[in-house]
Amino acid sequence: MAPRSSPDLFVAFLDGMQSPDALAELHDAARLAEGLWLIRSDRTLPQVYHALKRMTRPERLLVARVDGDPKFKGMAAGALKWLRAGPS
Repeated sequence: MAPRSSPDLFVAFLDGMQSPDALAELHDAARLAEGLWLIRSDRTLPQVYHALKRMTRPERLLVARVDGDPKFKGMAAGALKWLRAGPS
């Protein structure tokens, strides 16, 4: 599958994941709160979902594409800066 012209933004909730640090190391991702992440990826929604599922083995998982930049308050330090910086 050909890569997309620009990465999509996804929000992911992973509960009970085994290796949370791996997520930030392997993906363009920012932690918003415990188990809540923003992820930039050229992959499709199913590809992101299955990659997260295999990598972190969470008890519960939700992944959704975000249309535009989300609004948020009270999230982890650096999350808004990461969002504004754009793709790495």
